[in-house]
Amino acid sequence: MRTVVVYVHGLWLTGLEGGFLRKRLSVELNAETHAFRYPSVSADISANARTLAKFLSSLRTDSLHLVGHSLGGLVIRKMFEMGQGTHLPPGRLVCMGSPLNGSRAALNLLRAPFGKLLVGRGVQEELENPRGRPWGGERDLGVIAGNLGVGLGRLVGISGAPSDGTIFVEETRLAGITQHLIVPVSHIGLPYSKLVGTQTAAFLRSGKFVT
Repeated sequence: MRTVVVYVHGLWLTGLEGGFLRKRLSVELNAETHAFRYPSVSADISANARTLAKFLSSLRTDSLHLVGHSLGGLVIRKMFEMGQGTHLPPGRLVCMGSPLNGSRAALNLLRAPFGKLLVGRGVQEELENPRGRPWGGERDLGVIAGNLGVGLGRLVGISGAPSDGTIFVEETRLAGITQHLIVPVSHIGLPYSKLVGTQTAAFLRSGKFVT
């Protein structure tokens, strides 16, 4: 049986940072892996979700897993909210450091000079929508949150509660998800972490993190 894993990068990134993670998943799951690249600043999240759905539909596989880092997790979620993932092959989802329940860092950055240019249309679109929309349960969804508070988020007021330096742990929680895991990793370090790679593979394989 053929298995494919697709990695969806975060804001300002390109997907190259997911190379280490993709290699681990390829070995542990005996899977073919791809990185989906999209314009994280210039295009809105709905447009990127449609493009992701089109890309995934072009893949020929028996099992299709998705892994999203930060904004990438929101793009995946939007795709399913829009009903674009209905006919895809079965599989599971993992979001790493994704602000599924809003982002104080992004809100604070929007208020800064040139903030809207920096965060882009996709982030603005998500912040304008009501928060707390539960996961619809289309697939098993595992969420990994970091609590190593080192990152640029501290420059825009990310302090006073557990965070990965960019996203608060509580901002990664969402009603309806399958499982939530906290690891001692920073936001930018999530795709590079061996621990995160092992836990991601475990969830994609069985629907459960190793605890």
